[in-house]
Amino acid sequence: MPPETPAPLPLAGLRVLDFSNLLPGPLASLLLADAGAEVIKVERPGIGDEMRGYAPAFGGTSGNFALLNRGKRGLTADLKNEADRAHVRSLALGADILIEQFRPGVMARLGLGYAELAKENPRLIYCSITGYGQTGARAQKAAHDLNYMAETGVLGLSRGTDGAPVLPPVLAADIAGGAYPAVMNILLALQQRHVSGRGCQLDIAMTDNLFTLAYWGQAGGHAGQWPRPGDELVTGGSPRYQIYATADGRYLAAAPIEERFWQVFCDRIGLPAAERDDGPDPHATRARVAELVAAKSAAAWQAAFADADVCVCIVATLEEAAADPAFRERGLFRRAVAGGGETMPALPLPLDEGLRNPAPSRGFPGHGDAFRRTGWSG
Repeated sequence: MPPETPAPLPLAGLRVLDFSNLLPGPLASLLLADAGAEVIKVERPGIGDEMRGYAPAFGGTSGNFALLNRGKRGLTADLKNEADRAHVRSLALGADILIEQFRPGVMARLGLGYAELAKENPRLIYCSITGYGQTGARAQKAAHDLNYMAETGVLGLSRGTDGAPVLPPVLAADIAGGAYPAVMNILLALQQRHVSGRGCQLDIAMTDNLFTLAYWGQAGGHAGQWPRPGDELVTGGSPRYQIYATADGRYLAAAPIEERFWQVFCDRIGLPAAERDDGPDPHATRARVAELVAAKSAAAWQAAFADADVCVCIVATLEEAAADPAFRERGLFRRAVAGGGETMPALPLPLDEGLRNPAPSRGFPGHGDAFRRTGWSG
């Protein structure tokens, strides 16, 4: 029986022109590229994408840039230069998808706005990613991820022991508010185009999309009880959803929210039955649990909970997590990004294995190439 022919990648044959910089747009186009689309990344002369300057260095550029731009092709173009702009425009007229991350109005002033391009390429899906959207009082305001989280109330939900908001460890606005919604809407627009024959402009506002992440706070607030910062179930107010220090300076992440988990957790840490009702005074219960957990090392607690189905684990470092056999056997790091004689594991992406380019190693675009040598393949 002959071997089955691999199914084509879901976005094979689609052309993407990406003008974005740093994180949101590049991550969105990375997902499209790994699903089979041909992506041309447009960079300005000189420094190019600002992410190229971020430490640590890798393959003659930045490790951050390499991870986010694996599998793309490069194009250096000065959008203020008439000849460069004309060539970029010709590519846009042959593209299926365009991603841009400028402030509202910039692309239109360059003659590359949706309204103008759609006259000649009505099937174009034009994805604009900004902090505050294409309209509104803040549309032209400069900001970064931390600002977006601060202004939407998300940052204020979690507080440290001193009562101050805690710096988030991940760029949630850029990724969950920008890159992921961009891809989601592009895919929906592609399906709509399949029916209507026409593309559209997508207005992806990172601040708008952050509100979705705080659904539980809005559910309570609009029903009459706005969350108290640092004092709700998942923001520090409950002993059943906490980070507890161990005797050796490590931490236990304990999330035994449901009663069946809570009772097992209490059994394992030795909390007497008379002290387990956390309803009347959750802060007192939390302090008592903290006292018990602080009496033993992380290794001791890991052993104590090894055979317990109770939603408890040790807080790992990112280095430990990347080396964890449980993640390794899932194949998260089997692919590589290569360049400049160096290789490193590619960024794990939220794509099913069957929908993702299987190439074990792919490069990233160089910078400074003559843009005239770059065009759509075929």
